[in-house]
Amino acid sequence: MEPVTIVLFGATGDLAKRKIYPALYHLFLDGKLPQPFSLIGLGRREWTDESFRTNVETSLRPFLRQAPGETEALRGFLGAFRYCVLDIGREEHYRNLSDLIERREAELRMPPNRLFYLSVGPEYFEPIALNIRESGLGSANGWKRLVVEKPFGKDLNSARELNRTLSQVFTENEIFRIDHYLGKPVVQRLGSVMQGNPAIRELWANRGIANVQITANESIGLEGRAGYYDQAGAVRDMFQNHMLQLLMMAAIHIPDHGAPDSIRLRKIAVAEALEPVRKENAGAHVIRAQYAEGTIGGEPVPGYRNEPGISPDSMTDTFIAARVRIDNDDWRGVPFYIRTGKRTREKSTRIVVEFKDAGPRSLTGDERLAPNLLVIEIGPKESVSLRRVAKGTESFGAFEPIPIDPQPDSPRAPEAYETLMYDALRGDATYFAHWEEVERSWQWVQPILDAFAERTVPLLTYPAGSYGPSESDGLLAEDGFHWWLDDHHERNNDNSEGERYAYHAND
Repeated sequence: MEPVTIVLFGATGDLAKRKIYPALYHLFLDGKLPQPFSLIGLGRREWTDESFRTNVETSLRPFLRQAPGETEALRGFLGAFRYCVLDIGREEHYRNLSDLIERREAELRMPPNRLFYLSVGPEYFEPIALNIRESGLGSANGWKRLVVEKPFGKDLNSARELNRTLSQVFTENEIFRIDHYLGKPVVQRLGSVMQGNPAIRELWANRGIANVQITANESIGLEGRAGYYDQAGAVRDMFQNHMLQLLMMAAIHIPDHGAPDSIRLRKIAVAEALEPVRKENAGAHVIRAQYAEGTIGGEPVPGYRNEPGISPDSMTDTFIAARVRIDNDDWRGVPFYIRTGKRTREKSTRIVVEFKDAGPRSLTGDERLAPNLLVIEIGPKESVSLRRVAKGTESFGAFEPIPIDPQPDSPRAPEAYETLMYDALRGDATYFAHWEEVERSWQWVQPILDAFAERTVPLLTYPAGSYGPSESDGLLAEDGFHWWLDDHHERNNDNSEGERYAYHAND
């Protein structure tokens, strides 16, 4: 890789400490950072270079290994760090930043390649981009790239306006919109899973699949983010970006070593094929809810409206479930069910593919076998396995997991931010969101937001520590399906064939 200056806005923030610095340090240890490189941290605090390095080192302490040369390596890593005070709205601060960058480039004999990382609130994206243009920071004779975090807009119009502004300064090929779910190794291996399993590849469409279920649940609450979350809710915080990105990744036929443009074009095609939901009938396809008080891990937790910083009459959704259909030749007739929620019973992110019943349709009741499932566990642990009815079992609810994506033992798998930072430094945009994907996602979500605003979709409640409101089960039951892998399907329900065949998470 070519030498580069990383200009980090929000260098004193929580994201930088938890994700960005550890990712860069592990890349440095693995020899995956260019040499030389320079990092300029920006913030409003009156820090010196030394106090900045001390804070970075503190954030890295949990990740340091007791290995020969570790102290020397850390010293070499931190030696590339400098700090510059910057108030986002003050033009003279950008001139000071430009002077510092140019001095460092001259000292290290580096070309003026610059990666601007905006680890700040979305309200600052536009003024920062415009100040980069006005100050000439991005007009040097090298390449420039912009990395931005979600959320990219708060609705369709604001997303379009933000994109127009950024496009005045950076081309689409220079904008890297991070969605850290796309950096997770198992998501990036979906192509090799299909290529390495011809039977699955052949079934990966409506001829072999009954439905696809995508879940991303969290047992935690707001974690000090009440100000942001109460404005965003689950639909903006998770659904429009992470969940629809996972849907696109699950629905495309990924070549094993696909070029960036190939994968992105396939995702855009899926986004374009999403059947729209009208505002008038949003309630038939979308369930929204908010958690009430409950128990998680044996400990009582308050309801959302009793959380610090939340209004007692807040109408913010903390759970979204939706039925999505894709109108193309591959997926026509196959429902995709998506759900995400806070304060659920467990933390889990997974894709479950239910294959069509291979047994004779004439069989009924206990004569029929449960369907085969392809289970892609994305978090907290990663795995890909086929679950089938075990031979000789008396219970139709017992499944035998068959690993189909064996990975070599590794002491440390790369974290999502590590992978994405490495790609951004190399200019590889394969696993970053293209503007057309973002725009299409907002187009699909906007009528739902309008229905929420007009309160034509009711805000339900669910107890903390559950899997969400029972109405989310009904969304699937209408089509003759149910959520897989939830232990709340242990309920006895003689009227539901699917309940008898449920796979239990602890089997």
